[in-house]
Amino acid sequence: MARFEVRDGSVVQAYRFALDPTPSQARALASHAGGARFARNHMLALVKAVMDQRRAERSYGIDEPELTPVLGWSLPALRKVWNQRKNACAPWWGENSKEAYNTGLDSLARALDAWSKSRTGQRAGKPIGFPRFKTARSGRSVRFTTGTIRVEPDRHHVTLPRLATIRTHESTRKLARRLEAGSARILSATVTQDSAGRWYCSFHTLVASKSRPAHAARSPHPVVGVDVGVTCCLTSRCARRASRCLT
Repeated sequence: MARFEVRDGSVVQAYRFALDPTPSQARALASHAGGARFARNHMLALVKAVMDQRRAERSYGIDEPELTPVLGWSLPALRKVWNQRKNACAPWWGENSKEAYNTGLDSLARALDAWSKSRTGQRAGKPIGFPRFKTARSGRSVRFTTGTIRVEPDRHHVTLPRLATIRTHESTRKLARRLEAGSARILSATVTQDSAGRWYCSFHTLVASKSRPAHAARSPHPVVGVDVGVTCCLTSRCARRASRCLT
């Protein structure tokens, strides 16, 4: 999978804000998260079914060219099969943004890729197990990469695809100032619900890193810090004595 590369002079930074959605918006958020989870689980079940079928066919002595066709594990391959099946398995899919289903499929593609590389020794670290099905408790997030993703000028609302404008529980001024100054660009937004039921929106941004002005010369001497320790404990009595010495 292609990895995102940060340009020179920029850093990737996340900004997270708690949301205060209306009841209807909260239902829409839950629907999007549920759609992402459903797409992932549906395609994972299909991947497992194809793998089991091919394994069984091999045990019957069927030659490789005659086995059930392999189901691709890349995001484009999973998305293609999902689009062919969604009308039958999820006739309600139009209620949510396409990004909801893409979130689930991307999660599955990454998990399968990690498992495959771990199994063949191409991935460092401890072994990665085969992907598991997501539950309502473990799969409550959706990621938006296209469409209208915006921090509103009033600094108390954010706008997301198909979810419209949602009020934030806190001010978004830290990110808004950078966006207004042109020193930050939003790459994506991920909405997540925690165990307490609170929804959060995390903006993945590309921010111009602070650099030393060209005219500011560096000191030729190394900077050394010396820790002299604590020579005495400052108490109210010590403070009164010190004040009398200064007067």
